Amino acid sequence: MPQLPAAPYPAEVRARLDADAKEVVARYPGSRSALLPLLHLVQSEEGYVSRTGMAFCAETLDLTTAEVTAVATFYSMYRRRPSGDYQVGVCTNTLCAVMGGDAIFDTLKEHLGVGNNETTEDGKVTLEHIECNAACDFAPVVMVNWEFFDNQTPESATRLVDDLIAGRTVEPTRGAPLCSYKDTARILAGFPDERPGAVEATGGAGPASLVGLKLAKGEGLPKARVVSPRAGQPEDARPQDGQPHEPSPSEHLSSHDAPQQTSASDPEHPAGPAAEEGE
Repeated sequence: MPQLPAAPYPAEVRARLDADAKEVVARYPGSRSALLPLLHLVQSEEGYVSRTGMAFCAETLDLTTAEVTAVATFYSMYRRRPSGDYQVGVCTNTLCAVMGGDAIFDTLKEHLGVGNNETTEDGKVTLEHIECNAACDFAPVVMVNWEFFDNQTPESATRLVDDLIAGRTVEPTRGAPLCSYKDTARILAGFPDERPGAVEATGGAGPASLVGLKLAKGEGLPKARVVSPRAGQPEDARPQDGQPHEPSPSEHLSSHDAPQQTSASDPEHPAGPAAEEGE
């Protein structure tokens, strides 16, 4: 059956959102480019993107509600129904899953008595499984309102949700201090995080994420490596008397720098070419 038009926001809410939306739209050369942050803005009001919120976005940007709905339903960060103060996401992509993510998710479902994308009766926690959040070197990862809780176990994740429900302070492994889901949505809409020290606490990548970068820069290599000169390298730049070449930080060691063992499928491999399957 066709739905009735969405109810409007109360006058005081509408006045506040109008002022905030005007600030958001002014950042873009074309008004429709402001749709994503405006969806975060209305989500910060109700904790999800309601039909009223989508109607507000459509009216503000001179779009149809169908155009707004198409975007709001495409991105998983926009909630389509009321959710908890804390969005607890358990990564169940491949690496996190095999490192314990599946076990964490199953444990939390049983402990909280909810399923995927469901909210506890007290309205505190919404549980969901999430896609990769690019933190594989800290697997398994749990996120609360998009802040990282690294190297989790079923036991530590259970303590985490219990602390959230009890109102106790919890600290992310890295990143800004935790805030409510509505506050997170307002920050994602592009408004400053005004909590004292929150911006300074955001930090950067963890040590495990930086290992590859250090190796690429030639830092922390375990020992000197012998490498063949690239074509065109001057003779005086080549290692003398068979001495190992110590790469400088600016050099990038790659498969072009030194002879590599050939694949077993290569006819030149000492063991001969590998047989085809079934031979």
